[in-house]
This record gives sequence, structure tokens and C-alpha cells, in this order.
Amino acid sequence: MNAPLRFNDVLLIAGNAFKPFQCVAWAPQDGNGVLNLTVVDRMSARIGRKQIPSSAYSDKAQLANWLEEARAEISNEGYDLKPWTMPA
Repeated sequence: MNAPLRFNDVLLIAGNAFKPFQCVAWAPQDGNGVLNLTVVDRMSARIGRKQIPSSAYSDKAQLANWLEEARAEISNEGYDLKPWTMPA
């Protein structure tokens, strides 16, 4: 059985998934467990946003699917992301 991902690991993985852009990630303190990701360009303009439920970001395979979906949305808007794969 795979151990659930730690929150700090999720933040690092998400940060690397959107290079060369910056990924800002946070979880509200309201206890709902949602991870909010906002991807910004070099001018701090928002180019992407995704909310990931804790049930998805604690599982590596589900997190990979959510991040790939977000990457595809950003790419479809005309932004070039560096190649990325989910770390083993």
C-alpha cells in the first residue's frame, strides 16, 4: 500500500509541475481540505487555477492526474511549460 503524500511533498511536486512559471499553493484554514493552486507568469498575472480535494492530493496517482489536467489547460491557453513527470 502506498503511503499518503505529505502536504509539503505535494507543494514541492506542484511547484515543479508548472515550470517555468510559479505555482502558488495554499490550503484555507477552514478545514475543508482543499488545496488551491494558482499559476502565475513572470509578471504575476494569473494564467491558471485549480482546486484539488484532499482525497486527490494525498494519493500520488490522483495528484498526477489533477496536475496533468491543469498543465493541459494552461498549455491550451498558449503557455509553454517545461516537460514534467510525476516523481516516483
